[in-house]
Amino acid sequence: MTTSLLLIIQIVLVVILVIAVLLQKSSSIGLGAYSGSNESVFGAKGPNSFLAKATFIIGFLFVINTITLGYMYSQSAQSSVVDEMTPTTNVAAPAAPTTTPTTPKK
Repeated sequence: MTTSLLLIIQIVLVVILVIAVLLQKSSSIGLGAYSGSNESVFGAKGPNSFLAKATFIIGFLFVINTITLGYMYSQSAQSSVVDEMTPTTNVAAPAAPTTTPTTPKK
């Protein structure tokens, strides 16, 4: 249950991280051109510092989530299904037949 929740969080963080990186302004502008010029939302410096901080925070959460998932998977790999089996009673197999088959005489 917890592992599947962390996997869903991991996928959401990856998607948000990719979008945050693609929205940042670069020398060739990239997808940053689609973010618009709404500088009042992000402050006087514009979206650049906000996106850089958001990318750092999302990247940090991604790394923490990855380490947590790795730890949980390593803990589950140490346990085995055989460890959880209950011992059963030994039942003797039926004895082999003692009579020898007869061959027809010619």
